[in-house]
Amino acid sequence: MNDGDSSKDLLHELRIGREQRDDEGSRGPRWPWIAGAVIAVLVLAGAGVAFALRGQAVTVETATAVSAAGGDNAAVLQATGYVVARRQATISAQIIGTLTEVSVDEGAHVTKGQILARLDPTAYQAQLDSARAQYAAAQAQVVKARAMLQQDRANAARMDAMVARGYVSKQDAQQANTQVATDAAALDVAIKQAQAAKDQVQAAQVNLDFTVIRAPFAGVITDKAAEIGEIVSPYTSGGGGIAGGLATIVDMNSLEVDVDVNEAYISRVVPNMPVEAVLDAYPDWKIPAHVIAIIPSADKSKATVKVRIALDQKDPRIIPQMGVRVSFLEKNGANHKPLPGVLVPKSAVVQRDGKDVVFVVAEGRAKQTPVTTGGDFSDLKQVTQGLSAGAEVVKAPPADLKDGEKVKVKTGGSE
Repeated sequence: MNDGDSSKDLLHELRIGREQRDDEGSRGPRWPWIAGAVIAVLVLAGAGVAFALRGQAVTVETATAVSAAGGDNAAVLQATGYVVARRQATISAQIIGTLTEVSVDEGAHVTKGQILARLDPTAYQAQLDSARAQYAAAQAQVVKARAMLQQDRANAARMDAMVARGYVSKQDAQQANTQVATDAAALDVAIKQAQAAKDQVQAAQVNLDFTVIRAPFAGVITDKAAEIGEIVSPYTSGGGGIAGGLATIVDMNSLEVDVDVNEAYISRVVPNMPVEAVLDAYPDWKIPAHVIAIIPSADKSKATVKVRIALDQKDPRIIPQMGVRVSFLEKNGANHKPLPGVLVPKSAVVQRDGKDVVFVVAEGRAKQTPVTTGGDFSDLKQVTQGLSAGAEVVKAPPADLKDGEKVKVKTGGSE
């Protein structure tokens, strides 16, 4: 066999027959099978991830359910509120000027009349000097007018005497007396102008004094809003490079508590009623207090009435805007039943299948617990049935939180 015949035989073996092509065509393309296999792998992978995540705990924030009547058997009601200052002021300049000195900072204790800041006095000192010069000139005009009046009065007296002797005419004497009247009017004008100039001096002195900003009462600086070099004004609250307020001062002796009481229970609260206040920051510290007044106006959106409470104990740990829980104590002779149930944050009560529930954290898991709710007390909700005091409940539970799911409680504001 020669080389040519060998090549023909090889080509014949490599040629695909009609039957073989038809058989391969009947099986269809292979890419759908490949795509299906990829999808199956992805589904299995997702299921594996979901299975792995089932073992991870959901991070939640919790709160403790507290007795609605407080820890004292004499307490008839609880409410929440905040520490507020009845006496505080935002200090600002009474004139426009550039700050050249700021002598206080946040947290500084100041006394009444203490210098807090100074403005550039150059322009106002110049105004005062100009006003003083004008006042001096006006006083000189008064002296001049008074001297002329005295002289013309003497001349008029002489003319009247000469008229009696026949030395001068009556017309000349009348002219001399008219001049006296004119001089008297000029003196009166000069005196009034001098008084106006004096008032201008006083006004300029006041403006100059306004360049020194002082504390209106004793207290603590809680905010400083301007620095050296800034232009301050009594008319502008920030913007355009001009600052409004310089600092905020709070009289710590005027601190009290404002709480919202559900209007359904406001009849239990009376003026001078003893109260026990507990700061959220110091839960083991009970502060004696009493009711100052019940504000005669209800908040229709919350169905609550504001109550002012005086703190009988002053302490530097008490600062404005602190959260407070108060227990209204039963007065002697009162016959109120303690408020039933417990109080929890409003966000802890959610709807599941049309029912009110809370999620109680126990042994690392969230247990869905049906509850019966009562009234609202500021940001708290009364739970009359289904929950005991001391229970740890999830605040604002996620919508997908399930009964029995593992949870991890936040501590210190972080996970």
